[in-house]
Amino acid sequence: MTSKSNPSPSEPEGNKNIVDTESETVNESVAMPMDPLAQLQADVEAARAEVAEWQDRFLRKAAEFENYRKRSEKEKADSVMLAKGSVLNEFLPIADSCERALKIFREEEGAAAGLQHYQEGVELLYRQVLDTLNRAGVVAVEAEGKQFDPHLHEALSRQETSDFKEGTIIKELQRGYLFKDKLLRPSQVVVAAHPQGKDQANE
Repeated sequence: MTSKSNPSPSEPEGNKNIVDTESETVNESVAMPMDPLAQLQADVEAARAEVAEWQDRFLRKAAEFENYRKRSEKEKADSVMLAKGSVLNEFLPIADSCERALKIFREEEGAAAGLQHYQEGVELLYRQVLDTLNRAGVVAVEAEGKQFDPHLHEALSRQETSDFKEGTIIKELQRGYLFKDKLLRPSQVVVAAHPQGKDQANE
């Protein structure tokens, strides 16, 4: 009779021992505590990164606030300048009237003696108006004899003449004024133009 051999139980037990050993090794590696120095360095780096982030945010907000402050101050200054300019502009017609009256007095050489008192009164009023404007920062725009500047002057007409260089202001019709380096009103002027007939004759 042939006897059947039973499988040896030693092989499964050996494999089980190997698996148990590997599992214990893995568990030991996971359970191993981290190096305290490495942990401290990691915490320091994280803290530095957070500080740098908050510092960057603070600098950005500070820059935004400074820009807002400067913009607000400029808008406020511009508003004040505009308000002052509007008020001072109301004084200019008074100065114009005084100038016209004084011009008439000077042209009337044989004016009656009684008009002399009116002339003196107008001159006094004119000086007071100019003093008020000057104290507020208003100055007259130079015109006659100067080259025409579209930023300061308004040409009402051009007069052909060979006595002046092309573009020279030969007459001021109404005085212009500056307020704090800003144009309050342009000067109304007559500008010299080169005679056209002379050019055609030369041709």
